[in-house]
Amino acid sequence: MAVQTVASATPTVDLGPAAALSCRECGHRVPLGPVFACEECFGPLEIAYDFSAYDAEELRQRIEAGPANIWRYAPLLPVPADVADKPNLNPGWTKLVDARNLARELGVTGGLYVKDDSGNPTHSFKDRVVAQALEAARAFGFTTLSCSSTGNLAGAVGAAAARAGFRSCVFIPHDLEQGKVVMAAVYGGELVGIQGNYDDVNRFCSELIGDPAGEGWGFVNVNLRPYYAEGSKTLAYEVCEQLGWRLPDQIVVPIASGSQLTKIDKGLRELVELGLVEDRPYKIFGAQALGCSPVSTAFKAGHDVVRPQKPDTIAKSLAIGNPADGPYVLDIARRTGGAVEDVTDAEIVDAIKLLARTEGIFAETAGGVTVGVTRKLIEAGVLDPTLTTVVLNTGDGLKTLDAVAGTGLTATIRPNLESFREAGLA
Repeated sequence: MAVQTVASATPTVDLGPAAALSCRECGHRVPLGPVFACEECFGPLEIAYDFSAYDAEELRQRIEAGPANIWRYAPLLPVPADVADKPNLNPGWTKLVDARNLARELGVTGGLYVKDDSGNPTHSFKDRVVAQALEAARAFGFTTLSCSSTGNLAGAVGAAAARAGFRSCVFIPHDLEQGKVVMAAVYGGELVGIQGNYDDVNRFCSELIGDPAGEGWGFVNVNLRPYYAEGSKTLAYEVCEQLGWRLPDQIVVPIASGSQLTKIDKGLRELVELGLVEDRPYKIFGAQALGCSPVSTAFKAGHDVVRPQKPDTIAKSLAIGNPADGPYVLDIARRTGGAVEDVTDAEIVDAIKLLARTEGIFAETAGGVTVGVTRKLIEAGVLDPTLTTVVLNTGDGLKTLDAVAGTGLTATIRPNLESFREAGLA
């Protein structure tokens, strides 16, 4: 893995309340900069903040008066105070759907909600993390925005770069769903297919960062990863605010790299520490596809080490066989009393159709994973149906049409009432 040294950091950069980068393993701190691994122990770096000046009630009022996007939470993110005035896609503040029909179907009585992030500008939650990384790229003077991607991130980077006037060059596995390929390419940036899976793509990007050819490139999920990952916290912030400033009892999160789940937990804990929500127990559940389930396999076996797997699933947006945050996901699931579970491709398709039929939400395969795992956990008695539960849908089903390709016409009739009746439609 390529590691940029602290010498490349920019200590005078303005990223709001962000104070430093801190190693998640050993606690070593370095100045803010495009650094993603600790020079002491090679552990992952994340943002450390100074929130000491905030008053809870004043902060709550400031947030509620903010824009209807993630920048309402600018005081809690590594961004400059004037972030809302800069050219950005301004994602976030997506619907929290009170899923009463789905709740009846699954036997949930305590309240079931779907956080539907398909409403973001490029129709996935990746717009949140890219918006965050874009501001870091501006601060550090990068001119090219890049990423390794399983599809959704490629489109989000292409769109954000186009909006902000950056060059973009993104890298994907060569065999992604065609809908995601087209969406990533349409923004006019360079889209490069790598022969291999996502882990191969990610390794290549890490090599490029250490090469002169990568000079001036901001890889949103590699050298800008500490900033990028913070965008996932906004899901936690929005869910709690939309629930009336309270924590959900249970939340089901899809696992790819595992970063989204770990940052949602970080966001929930920050709201408690800031006094914006009442401190009470919550459980976090991770969801994977059986064809790429290294974290759920480790959880069920009681292991602390996540062994890599070769992905083989229709849920390609979650097809990361060696998830960087896998061990931290295990820690959070166990600490909160949650679990990590997986579902088959057939169960994913069935869950996509279930969510569409009950709530009118057409989820991509990752949403089928979370809904399918939710149903499985309820049936197993692991997830409590009497508690308030939030399920994440992180993308639009129009991106993964192949998964439900067998769905089509109910009937084909002649243009008259007799044919209508003969088809049994009357």
